[in-house]
Amino acid sequence: MPAKVLKIIEESLDDDKAMDVVVIDLTGKSSIADFMVIASGQSSRHVSAMTEHLLSVLKDNKLKGATIEGQERGDWVLVDAGDVIVHLFRPEVRDFYNLEKLWSFEMPEMAESTHGSVDRAAAAHTA
Repeated sequence: MPAKVLKIIEESLDDDKAMDVVVIDLTGKSSIADFMVIASGQSSRHVSAMTEHLLSVLKDNKLKGATIEGQERGDWVLVDAGDVIVHLFRPEVRDFYNLEKLWSFEMPEMAESTHGSVDRAAAAHTA
């Protein structure tokens, strides 16, 4: 079942032209979900539109009960689809929080710039 949900989510994000889609297998790392999907939209409006479409696609596939947080602002939206957690970001916000690094997954093109993002995020949380 998690693989089916993941496929539906990936197809929805692909249809919506999501950028830099990353799937992280959480098996053995966390009990919150089996997979985490991280993607970027070009703007707050794009992130919100991707969220609406994703919720519609999940509902159309009889996958009810998905919850969302953060859609009002559109900077960082969390969609909890049960076995799959989806994070949709504006690019600047994604760079700041750098969830790929937090979950020990680093995109090759981000490797050179991640340390500054992590330091800024840590500084913001300790201030």
